[in-house]
Amino acid sequence: MNDQSERLNPRRFYLHAVSIAALFVVLLSVSTGTARTAEVLPFHQNHELQQKVAAEWGIEILSLRSTAANYMLDFRYRVIDAEKAKPIFDRKTKPYLVDQASGHKFAVPNPPKTGPLRNSNTPQVDRNYFTIFANPGKYIQPGSMVTVVIGDFRAENLVVQ
Repeated sequence: MNDQSERLNPRRFYLHAVSIAALFVVLLSVSTGTARTAEVLPFHQNHELQQKVAAEWGIEILSLRSTAANYMLDFRYRVIDAEKAKPIFDRKTKPYLVDQASGHKFAVPNPPKTGPLRNSNTPQVDRNYFTIFANPGKYIQPGSMVTVVIGDFRAENLVVQ
């Protein structure tokens, strides 16, 4: 056989294609495996963050979820120490959320009929509370890492669910 007929052999072409595809699958699985180990834990699994927030601010973070067709972000928390949690409920503070990738800030909507979409009454122990942040243009997606800021309170490295 001459060189040209060996190069065009369909069987060899098929074996090379299968080998390349197998190599690609192996490389892809290895790269996604290391990416998973480098992920930041969601805050409900990050016990160190939860303990710090509970000790300093008297709250337990429950969730940070996309809502309203992803145009809003719903931050939920439970008060475990009403005295420590009081500064979070101060009407004068203006909560905002920071997208850690870009540094963009997102505020709490303040509709004229309902007022700010957050709690500002006196906190009570073992009650769940919320703060709703605007997400115009669906900028922040589930999986985004953000920081919630309410006055001096900062909850960093929260992953949007």
